[in-house]
Amino acid sequence: AATRQDMTYWLQELQQKRWEYCNNLDAAKRDSRTSPTPSDFSKGLVAKDNPGNNLSQNASAERARNILAVETSPTDLVGEQAASQPAPVQPSAINFSLKQWSTEIKNSMSSLRKGNNENRKSIFYTTEEWELLDPTPKDLEDSMALEEKRKHLAEGSKGRRLTSSAFPFDFGRIPHKTRRPLKDMIGSSKNRNSSDSSPTEWYSGNGNKLVSELQLKYQSQQEELEKLKKDLLSQKELVRLLQQTVRSSQYDKYFASRLCEGVPKDKLELLHQKDDQILGLNNQLEKLNLEKDSLQQEVKNLKCKVGELNERLGMLMETIQAKDEVIMKLSRQLSECEDNTSSQSGAVNSSMASCTNKELQELDRLKDNLQGYKTQNKFLNKEILELSVLRRNAEAREREWQAKYTSLEAKLCQIESKYLILLQEMKTPVCSEEQSPAREVITQLLEDALKAETSEQPEQAFFKPHLVSEYDIYGFQTVPEDDDEEKLVAKSRALDLRSLSLSENREISTGVKWENYLASTMNREMMRCVELKNLIRSGIPHEHRSKMWKWCVNLHVKKFKDSTVPGYFQTLLQNALEKQNPASKQIELDLLRTLPNNKHYSSPTSEGIQKLRNVLLAFSWRNPDIGYCQGLNRLVAIALLYLEQEDAFWCLVTIVEVFMPRDYYTKTLLGSQVDQRVFKDLMSEKLPRLHAHFEQYKVDYTLITFNWFLVVFVDSVVSDILFKIWDSFLYEGPKVIFRFALALFKYKEEEILKLQDSMSIFKYLRYFTRTILDARKLTGIAFGDLNPFPLRQIRNRRTYHLEKVRLELTELEAIREDFLRERETCVEKRDLISDDEEDS
Repeated sequence: AATRQDMTYWLQELQQKRWEYCNNLDAAKRDSRTSPTPSDFSKGLVAKDNPGNNLSQNASAERARNILAVETSPTDLVGEQAASQPAPVQPSAINFSLKQWSTEIKNSMSSLRKGNNENRKSIFYTTEEWELLDPTPKDLEDSMALEEKRKHLAEGSKGRRLTSSAFPFDFGRIPHKTRRPLKDMIGSSKNRNSSDSSPTEWYSGNGNKLVSELQLKYQSQQEELEKLKKDLLSQKELVRLLQQTVRSSQYDKYFASRLCEGVPKDKLELLHQKDDQILGLNNQLEKLNLEKDSLQQEVKNLKCKVGELNERLGMLMETIQAKDEVIMKLSRQLSECEDNTSSQSGAVNSSMASCTNKELQELDRLKDNLQGYKTQNKFLNKEILELSVLRRNAEAREREWQAKYTSLEAKLCQIESKYLILLQEMKTPVCSEEQSPAREVITQLLEDALKAETSEQPEQAFFKPHLVSEYDIYGFQTVPEDDDEEKLVAKSRALDLRSLSLSENREISTGVKWENYLASTMNREMMRCVELKNLIRSGIPHEHRSKMWKWCVNLHVKKFKDSTVPGYFQTLLQNALEKQNPASKQIELDLLRTLPNNKHYSSPTSEGIQKLRNVLLAFSWRNPDIGYCQGLNRLVAIALLYLEQEDAFWCLVTIVEVFMPRDYYTKTLLGSQVDQRVFKDLMSEKLPRLHAHFEQYKVDYTLITFNWFLVVFVDSVVSDILFKIWDSFLYEGPKVIFRFALALFKYKEEEILKLQDSMSIFKYLRYFTRTILDARKLTGIAFGDLNPFPLRQIRNRRTYHLEKVRLELTELEAIREDFLRERETCVEKRDLISDDEEDS
């Protein structure tokens, strides 16, 4: 903004835009919004679902805003219009072309030399010409007339003799010690050569370094010009002396030869004296002309100074007049104060004058501050009003949620009372065949738990305990279609998850932190930092998960993607489809078995099946050593829920080629076996009681955890916890799997320790992870209670156990070869066939 008024207008318009933006947002975005950062829509198979309701504006608040509005109008362009204008170019003292300047100097010097030669030829005679020519009286008279004419024109043409030769300086008027301002030189140069190079030639240089070099060159040129000016003045003085000598010699010759015949000698001497006096007077006249020119220049300078002084005098007079008015006003106020306090007034001290000046300055400053505070107060009043409206809307939403919570709590009490009756009935067996009243309660509870939600009684739908949709936001089934007993367990689990999600939604601090972070990185690239790691560990919001997963994958495979050509994924897919692929048969067999409980992969016509097929085929063509291994399909299926095909392909590359060790997904599964041994070591260190309990009852829990590591907990935990694990896994790497595997055991450590036989322990381990629903508590255990957790320790133990596993495999191979050799030699053992041979 150019002026204070324009700034006020701009701020007022900005507030209005902000107010309109806040009122146009839907209620769902209001809950987690702190900055107007638009969140990216989810890509992949998961669609974004953000229902919400719009809140109406407060009419009284709008009227108050209009009253408090600061009515200003712009005097110049503001906002976007001002920003779209080209930036003003500041005039520079060196905004000229050096090439043009040097060319000008050369032309001027050549013109000077040419002019001097012509003058010598037209005014003076060479030695040869003096010997050949004898000037006549007419020639002398013409020469004298020419000399007189030159003297008469000297005053008018003295200042222009040098500028007529296109030289940029006026040597005749400026003393040799003073330099002409560079701005005037540039102006004169531009006027004479308007068609020469433009000033933009100068700005096309290389910045400050070129500027300093050109300034040095300019100073050297200036010094050279000063020298030339001195030489020119000395040459002019020499020419003048020579002219006088020539004229005197011509006069002597003329009078001696023609005019002075018969004249007495004394008269001739008198004539010479008069001639000398005339020459002296001419010299004196020339000096006086020079003094006159210098005095005229001084008069012009003095006139300019007088004009400036007059302007300053006018400004000072206006200032004095304004101060006089202030003094008069303060004097009147002082007199009024003196009248009111006449009893206390005394003699006026001599220091009142100095104090009055300070008070006047302080008063002016306070007036300016008061005006600024008034304007600021108006804007702050509008801010307070808008925040009050937002607070009232939040309070209304809070009251609404509180009412829902009260209703759910009342219904929960009713259900608990019914279940207490049921437990009492189960505790006291009934011997008679008649149905007791509790049987009706049992029947009603089963009907309520299994009955689907209908739209015939919408007013009662809110109070029903089975408000669970068929699929969650990720597309997984919440309740299985068969097995009534499993239905009850699944519905109970879904209700618990819903209650946890409702309680978490009431705390929007995590969503607010994500919005603030993404708003701060809108105009810059995201980088690894502690703040981002902590945010990802707390869980990526559903609406930002696609963007963040893609960023994490690109972070790890950037070196691979940079070395590939554009269209790399499509090329791999085309080769896998056109050429024979040994892995395609097994891929087709596993497509429908990948995630049958997810609607995106439940049928051959589902959208996810074709995408899953494409990614697995392309990866098998990229890694023919691996081809396809059971477990890769589930990894890709989870990635496709939030990523497109190509990004899901690079996600699989990240897991297999970057995160996991070699031979993790090969036929031998060597890397997976090594990780199970590393996990056993960590269990003995982090959870020694539980490890000893397993050892006591000889429970091999790696049979359960092997699948956790192979598919990163897919189908092992509930969906909400699964995707929070994947958030941290894609950012930090495989160390997260060890953390969460230990956290799952620690979460249920006390329950496991209560089991006292191997069968019950193993049975409990098969399903206990599905009963863990509190993701926040599990995350706190994984990233808090289990610290320290150095990655270097895991790498060292991987190396140690890898050597042990390889030695064991070598021994097994040697035993196998001995067995085959013995079978060939022994007749009794020829009928023995190994499992591998039977499969082949």
